[in-house]
Amino acid sequence: MVPRETRHFDRSARLYSQNACFNGANTRIIHALLSVAIFRSFVNYYSCKDFALGVQIINYPHPTLRHVSKPLKRVDAELRSIIHKMFELMYEHQGIGLAANQVDLPYRMFVINPQGKPEAAESEQVFINPVLSQPKGRAEAEEGCLSIPNVYGNVVRAEKITVNAYSLEGEEVRAEVDGLLARVIQHETDHLDGRLFVDRLSPTGQMTVHDALAELEIEFQSKRERNELPDDQQIAQRLQELEQLRT
Repeated sequence: MVPRETRHFDRSARLYSQNACFNGANTRIIHALLSVAIFRSFVNYYSCKDFALGVQIINYPHPTLRHVSKPLKRVDAELRSIIHKMFELMYEHQGIGLAANQVDLPYRMFVINPQGKPEAAESEQVFINPVLSQPKGRAEAEEGCLSIPNVYGNVVRAEKITVNAYSLEGEEVRAEVDGLLARVIQHETDHLDGRLFVDRLSPTGQMTVHDALAELEIEFQSKRERNELPDDQQIAQRLQELEQLRT
């Protein structure tokens, strides 16, 4: 997820951040602080694929953005390196959240930092196999997406939600969250279900972004015609291979 101002595994537990309001006094902060990891093994994996370009943010209408992510069963050193790279990409593109399928991966996980600044590493969080429940209230706010650059629209979401997930350390976490954090978590979880924020726009909002999305579709097709991107069958095969590694 990208804020407008910048222009740009399965049981319950608790998770908290210092940068949002939470209910309940007896809560704890779990921060997924990541050490610098070598990214070489992941790059080498991709280099053996004719169509692979390594970890990078993909843009609408790439098919992986519509792929329903599979729950992770294994977290290894390579996945930790991938997550480290996701944070780097998120900061590079001035975002505050990034889901795995936005970097062409089929795993049910995302990273966030509501402050959107690498120096605020204490706010970095990793959500693995998140499950949302108990939505409360309604709130409308403008959203953007790193995979749909320079497109924004008002989205209505639950004001409060409960999230159950795993941290990068494999610890079960649970929290009721609201405000910006609740919105970002909902936005990124949508990604994992193959849903984009533009799908939630009102009819008027969808008309507003129609031309911008059409331009992205033309750009995507042009890259395919230049053989810069794989076809749908190749993408599906690659996602299946990746799922077999960790799901």
